[in-house]
Amino acid sequence: MGLLEDFKKLAGMEKKSPEKEKAGVLKLVDVIAPSSIQELQGQIKIEEKFSRSFFVFSYPHYITAGWVSPVINLNVQLDISFFIHPANTEDVLKKLRKRLTEVQAEIMDNEEKGLVRNPVLETAYRDMEELRDRLQSAQERMFYFGLYVTVYGDSEKELEETENILRSIFEAKVIYIRPALFQQASGFTSTSPYGMDLLQTHTPLNTEPLSSIFPFISFDLTSSDGILYGINKHNRSLVLFDRFTLENANAVVFGTSGAGKSYLVKLDVLRSLMTGVDVIIVDPENEYKTLSESVDGSFYSISLGSTHQINPFDVPIPGEDETAEEVLRTNTINLVGLLRIMLGGLSPEEDALIDQAVTETYAARDITPESDPNTWEEKVPLLSDLEQVLESMEGTRPLILRLRRFTRGTYSNFFNKHTNISVTSKLTVFGIRDLEEEMRPIAMFIIMRYIWKIITSSAKKRLFVIDEAWWMMQNEDGASFLFGLVKRARKYWLGVTTITQDVSDFMQSNYGKPIVTNSALKILLKQSSAVIDMIQQVFNLTEEEKFILLEGEVGEGIFFAGQKHVAIKITASYTEDQIITSSPEEIEKMKKSKAKF
Repeated sequence: MGLLEDFKKLAGMEKKSPEKEKAGVLKLVDVIAPSSIQELQGQIKIEEKFSRSFFVFSYPHYITAGWVSPVINLNVQLDISFFIHPANTEDVLKKLRKRLTEVQAEIMDNEEKGLVRNPVLETAYRDMEELRDRLQSAQERMFYFGLYVTVYGDSEKELEETENILRSIFEAKVIYIRPALFQQASGFTSTSPYGMDLLQTHTPLNTEPLSSIFPFISFDLTSSDGILYGINKHNRSLVLFDRFTLENANAVVFGTSGAGKSYLVKLDVLRSLMTGVDVIIVDPENEYKTLSESVDGSFYSISLGSTHQINPFDVPIPGEDETAEEVLRTNTINLVGLLRIMLGGLSPEEDALIDQAVTETYAARDITPESDPNTWEEKVPLLSDLEQVLESMEGTRPLILRLRRFTRGTYSNFFNKHTNISVTSKLTVFGIRDLEEEMRPIAMFIIMRYIWKIITSSAKKRLFVIDEAWWMMQNEDGASFLFGLVKRARKYWLGVTTITQDVSDFMQSNYGKPIVTNSALKILLKQSSAVIDMIQQVFNLTEEEKFILLEGEVGEGIFFAGQKHVAIKITASYTEDQIITSSPEEIEKMKKSKAKF
């Protein structure tokens, strides 16, 4: 009672004799108390704010763990109080014996009358017998439990809307609530931090169902299939998961430089390869070269002086449920988008001319909706063919001049050649570190178009990793293509992993949030304070989760799988760490160690 008395004294709630009262003396209670409080039948009006209190009066026969969590996580202002009063076991056993006798007598009476057996009575009898045995052996205890909720709103209409949401959540679990009519003051006090149960509306519960009331539970992401991602920091269980069991297998990985993004993805790739999944990677910094060499994969270094080329005019073969017309139309749209980036933007007139020229370039090589798609690959044109078509059209001189650096100039060695690479290894990496910075978005677009052609040629379980995806998000056409790839990936048994450290640039794009929405797997590692508020809003993080992303160590973060998410610590074995580490110190140590031998 000491704290309660101290609070009363602090707030001025203690009784004072008239002689102690002094007129004109400002007390603390005058400062913190509202100017008006009006108690109505079903609500309280505190100045311009409204509140309404409820109590739970009915529970189902069975309740699952964490059933209160949806209410606690509701995005409305509310207060919830639990009151748990221990019951005397002897009194409960006496009542149980009496009730058992009544139920047994009713069952026997029905049998004597020849009535059809009543399963409700028989179930009740078995449950009470089991409960009595567990109470007598001290395996269970009985409690009287009260659950009260007070919601707030700026108007009665807002209260009604919140009440409807609250009822729908509870009634979906066969739990029913009522407003505390003519007891709103008691309800308000009972849900305030006084520890006072003034409503006294209780339901008897034994230990087992009472334990399900605890609202703060950690998800378990351990399954019999999939790969190990790390350790669940909440309960030390393994985060063992198969991304292909989700509604889609796409993933986004966000984190600052040095947070462990590449380390995590390399681990994902290495372990996915062990399960028979093929992996293709677009690598801006050649970070995956060592990994590729370790698993006997293919590494293609893409640069202006490289011997590896990809033809922008490559066109995919129609799938079983696709027509040649659909494939050519989509391919033309994407190719025009690529040319917009290559030519530094197009006016509406130029856009129309390029679209017409691309179509005619394909048609000149007999790549049309009417031709046989199986013959397309041997007839694919080059950029120089597009240049010739443009030369035959009026008003295209500026376009031709801008295009020539890709057909005859510095960039022609890469952009104006037939494709001379193939994706046959379990792991294929395209490294673009040696490309000039202005060429990276273009090269990534071309590589991704080529990879999409490979993916659509046959449905096979694959991962497509796009590191530093913000390069693709710098322009509308690149972002649009990436979004289309992510959206259609599931159809081809593909999981797209999008990695970026520039979260703000990524999310500010019109396609940033849709890409996140279409990725069932989301991994957030350490974030900077500049973007944490945006991250918190997009992913609906708690303050604790926000703190984890700000103060967590390298390789720690939050792992989202569908609706579940846990705090995770990425872990690798010693051998895996030697293959995937990006730490300069570790790499230098390994080099010195090899030199000794």
